[in-house]
Amino acid sequence: MIAYLDGKLAYKDATQAIMDLGGVGYEVRISLATFSKLPAEGSPAKIYTYQHIKEDGQTLYGFLDPSEKALFMQLISVSGIGPGTGIVMVSSLSVGEIRDAIVNENVRAIQSIKGVGPKTAQRVILELKDKFRKDELLAKAGVDTVPLARQHNTQRAEALQALVTLGFARAAAEKNLDLIAQKHGPGLTVEEMIKFALKSH
Repeated sequence: MIAYLDGKLAYKDATQAIMDLGGVGYEVRISLATFSKLPAEGSPAKIYTYQHIKEDGQTLYGFLDPSEKALFMQLISVSGIGPGTGIVMVSSLSVGEIRDAIVNENVRAIQSIKGVGPKTAQRVILELKDKFRKDELLAKAGVDTVPLARQHNTQRAEALQALVTLGFARAAAEKNLDLIAQKHGPGLTVEEMIKFALKSH
């Protein structure tokens, strides 16, 4: 997986950026928040990326802010939300607004995003509210375990993507990863998660 691109910003528009790394141009789909913060074309830039692999191609999604990437990864871990919808969500509302809407169970705010229906909005809140509330409580208590939670979520999303690429049905792969997390805890690497899933298949 490509974790970030550190090079020169060759081109940008509202939906994509092209990063030049040693003469090779990487096309990256970006959010509006990232677009608004990107430097001028020709300037050095570092974009944190998520590599989405499908049978018919690969897409890089990029974010200037690691917290935006972390939220994107959490959103696409929810059944029914793909990277395309995830990028629309983080383009429509800020990281803080999405987290607040989920924590406060504001279905209307999530549903106001293009492509997100009432059932999907409810699922997002149901699956992420406890996680976000726990993060907030730990942050208020001064316990620095939020990066670990984000890291686990990113690893879970990467493992899920790998399993789908390997031929698992997305719903079956998600259920499998949930069972693995319950049995072995959240500290597993992407490789370990995939190995356990393959053994139980």
